[in-house]
Amino acid sequence: MINVCIVAGARPNFIKVAPLIRAIMKTEGMAYQLVYAGREDDPTLEGTLFDDLQIGRPDVFLGVDSQSLNEITGQVMGAFDHYLDAFPADTVIVVDDLASTMAAAIVTKKRGIRLAHLVAGTRSFDIKMPKEVNRLVIDGLSDLLFTAGISNNNITNREGAEQHRVYMVGNILIDNIRFNHSRWLRPAIMDELSLKEGEYIVFTLNRKMLIDDQEKMGALMGAMLEGMSTQHDGKQIPIVAPLRGKAKEVVAKLTEGCRNVMIVDSLPYLEFGYLTAHAKGIVTDSGNVAEEATFNGIPCITLNSYTEHIETVKTGSNVLVGEEPEKLKEAMANMLSGSWKKCGLPDRWDGRTAERIVQILKSDDSHPES
Repeated sequence: MINVCIVAGARPNFIKVAPLIRAIMKTEGMAYQLVYAGREDDPTLEGTLFDDLQIGRPDVFLGVDSQSLNEITGQVMGAFDHYLDAFPADTVIVVDDLASTMAAAIVTKKRGIRLAHLVAGTRSFDIKMPKEVNRLVIDGLSDLLFTAGISNNNITNREGAEQHRVYMVGNILIDNIRFNHSRWLRPAIMDELSLKEGEYIVFTLNRKMLIDDQEKMGALMGAMLEGMSTQHDGKQIPIVAPLRGKAKEVVAKLTEGCRNVMIVDSLPYLEFGYLTAHAKGIVTDSGNVAEEATFNGIPCITLNSYTEHIETVKTGSNVLVGEEPEKLKEAMANMLSGSWKKCGLPDRWDGRTAERIVQILKSDDSHPES
C-alpha cells in the first residue's frame, strides 16, 4: 500500500488536487490523506466547496493562521512535523508555491520522505517575489516534479533538475474543468442582474499588491471603463465582479456611480465556473482564471506582466497587459469589437493529468521501496 499525503495551503489548491484525489480513490494499492494548513473554520472555504469538487473535507487541519509569511512557514513546519509523527507517509505531494507549501516540503525532505511537487517549474524570474523563492526551494527539494507544459520542463532542465525527476503530466486544472463541465450551475445572480450569456464581462481581483495600491487600481479601472465605451447592441455591456474582502471594498469605492459595474459576493465553485464559461470576456489577475478561459476559448486579459503558464498566451486566449492602463484600454476595445486573436488548447490539456500522476507514483522506479 502506497500512503500518500496531499498538502493544500489555500482554497485554489483544493481545485487542483481534487482530480488527483478522485484518481487515487479509484486505484488499488493507494491510500491518501488530505491535509490543510489553515483553520477548519477558514471563511474562504465556502460550505459547498468540497461537495462541488466531489471530494471529502481535509482529514487534518493544521490550524495555522497568520499574515506573516515567515510565521506561516515556522508554524506549518512544526505542525506538519507532528502530523507525520502520527500519520507516516510514503509520499508527500505539495501544490503550487505558498509559504505553507515550502514549509511542508522542507519537513518532508528532512524526514527522507519522497516529495512530489504539483505544478512545478513555474517562474516569474523576479526573486523579490516571496512566491519565487518558494518555487525555487520546493523544486530544488522535490524528488518528482510534475509540470504542466514544455516551457515548465525547460525551466527545470535549465536549473539542473535531473531529467528522470521531471514529468510533463499536463495541466491538472483542466482535469477538473472537464470533470465538472456538465455540472456547472447557472448563478441566480444572472437573472437578478439581467445578465445574458455572452453579453457580459467578468472581472476578478486577488493580488494583494494590486489591491493595496489604490492609485494604480484607480487608473486601471478607469482604463477598463474607458475601453468599454464601445456599445453592444445599443447598450453598454455590463461588468460583473465576484469579489470578497478588501478587493470588494476597493473596487466598490473606485467604481461608485458606474451603473454597468455590478459587484457581487464571491460565488461557489460550480456557479463561478458557469459565469466565466459563458462570458464575452474576462479581466483578471488570476493565473487559474486565465487557464480556465483558455480551455473555454473565452478572451482573457490578465493584469500582470508575466504568467507562470505561458502557453495560455502563446496558444490560448490570454493577453498580458501588465499594470499599464493604455494596454488595458486597447485590449478591452479589441475584446468588445470581437477582434480577438485565434486560440487553441495547449498540449496535454486532455483531462488525464491526474491519471498520469498516479501511474508515476505507482511505477517501480519511483516508489521509495523499489
